[in-house]
Amino acid sequence: MHVFYTYLFLTDFKQDWFLAILRFILILFVIFHSLRHVRDTRATIGWIGFTLIMPITGFILYSMFGVNRVMRRAQKLFNNRPWHSQLLSNMTQYSVKGHFYPLAKVVEGFTQRPLLMGNQVDILNNGDQAYPIMLQAINSAKECVFLSSYILKSDATGKIFADSLIEAQKRGATVRVLIDGIGSGYFYCPIANYLKKNGIIVDRFMHSFLPWKMPFINLRTHKKILVVDGKVGFLGGLNIANENVLLNKPKHPVSDTHFQVTGGIVHELTEAFLQDWFFVTSEDLNKKKFYPTPEIKGDMVCRIITAGPDSDLEKIKYTMMQAISLARKSIRIMTPYFLPDDRFLSLLCLAAVRGVNVEIIIPKQSNQQLVDWARNINNIMPLQLGCKIWLVNPPFNHSKLMVVDRVWSFVGSSNVDMRSLRLNFEINMEVYDKEFAESIDDFMGSHRDKLLTLDALQQRPAIAKFRDATTRLLLPYL
Repeated sequence: MHVFYTYLFLTDFKQDWFLAILRFILILFVIFHSLRHVRDTRATIGWIGFTLIMPITGFILYSMFGVNRVMRRAQKLFNNRPWHSQLLSNMTQYSVKGHFYPLAKVVEGFTQRPLLMGNQVDILNNGDQAYPIMLQAINSAKECVFLSSYILKSDATGKIFADSLIEAQKRGATVRVLIDGIGSGYFYCPIANYLKKNGIIVDRFMHSFLPWKMPFINLRTHKKILVVDGKVGFLGGLNIANENVLLNKPKHPVSDTHFQVTGGIVHELTEAFLQDWFFVTSEDLNKKKFYPTPEIKGDMVCRIITAGPDSDLEKIKYTMMQAISLARKSIRIMTPYFLPDDRFLSLLCLAAVRGVNVEIIIPKQSNQQLVDWARNINNIMPLQLGCKIWLVNPPFNHSKLMVVDRVWSFVGSSNVDMRSLRLNFEINMEVYDKEFAESIDDFMGSHRDKLLTLDALQQRPAIAKFRDATTRLLLPYL
C-alpha cells in the first residue's frame, strides 16, 4: 500500500511539472507571437492577459481567432495581380484636381489602382429593378460569368440565377461562383450543391470543417460582384434572395441599392473577383479574353477599392476617413449598421464642429437586434457634437452609400461598422461625378424619416442603457 501511494505522489508530481512547463511555453508563445503580429494594442493586451489567467484555453482561442493566417497569402495575391503588366496601358487614366486631389492621391497610393475615365454607372433599386437586368446580362454571356455573393439563397430567386448560370456554361461561357462560407449556410449550402450537381465550378469562401482552419469562420467575404464577358459588371449591397423583391411582399423585406457599371472600370471589377478566386482556389484565370479592350461608355471617373484582413487591411475605412477630413460642406452616409470605431467617429464629429453638415441615415430597426442596442451608445458622441442621425422607417434598408460635398460618391458592399471595415472582405467604388453624387445624395435625403435626438437616448431606462453598454463590448464582432 505504501508503494502504491508513493507511485501516485510521484505521478502527480510529474504531471504537475509537465503541465507547469506546458503552460509556461504556451504563455511565452502567445506573448511573443501577439507582440510581433497583432496590430491592435488593446487586442494584444487582451490576448496576453487572458492567456496568463487561462494558459491552455487562451492558447487554443488565440490560435483559432488571434492568428491572421490570411495575411500569409497576401504576397501570393499581390504577385498574381495582372493589372500593371497587362491592363494599365489600355486605360484612360484621370488625374483629380481641386480639394479632392489629396484623396485621389492617397487612394491610388494604397490600392495601386488608377482612377479610370470613360465609365457609366447606373443606379438599380432593390431586386425588383436589379435582378432582371443582372439576369439579362448572364443570359447574354458568351465568354465568362463571374459571380460572388455573401448570400445566394436556394429560393425561387436563387434558383433562377442558378439556372441562368448553368445555361451560360452550356453555351460555352466560363462560369465561376464564389459564395461566402457563412452567409449562405455554414453546415449546409443547398444552392452550392445544386450548382455543383449541374457542372458549375463553385467554391465557399473561407469554409472548412477542419479544426485548424476554424479561425476563418470569423472572416467573411461580404462582396457582391457580377461580371459578364468583361464588359458589364454589377456591385453594391444586394444579395440574391426573395426578400429583396419587394413587389412580391416577402415576410421580411429588404430594400437595397445596386449598381451596373460599364467601361474600363469593369476590368478593375474583374480583377477583384479573379484575385478572390485565386485566393480561395489557387486557380489562375488571368486570361486576356476576360479583359477585352475597354470601350468608352460615359464620362464618369471611377475606381474600385477592395478591403479585407490581408494586404488590403482597412483600405475602405482609410478612404472614407480621408474623404471626411476633406469635406467642406456636407457628408451624408447611409448604412444599415452604424458601429464605427472611435477614430472614425472622431473624424465625423470634427467635421461637424468645423461647420460641415454631417448626416447619418440608418434604419429605425435593423435585422440584428444586438447591433441596434450597441449603436445607441455609439450615437451619443456624434449627436453631442452636431452630427444629425436620421432613422429610416421599414422596410429595412440595406444600402451602403456615402456622398461628400455632393461631388464625391462611395458605394459598394461595406457597412460602417468595425466588422465590415476591418474583418470582412469588401468591395466599394469611388465615383467622381457631380450629377451622380447629387442623385445618390438626394436618394439618401428622401429616406430621412425621423431625427434621432440626444434626449431620446438619454431618457431611456437605466436597464436599457446597461444592456446597450454591455452589448457594445461585442462591437468588433457584431
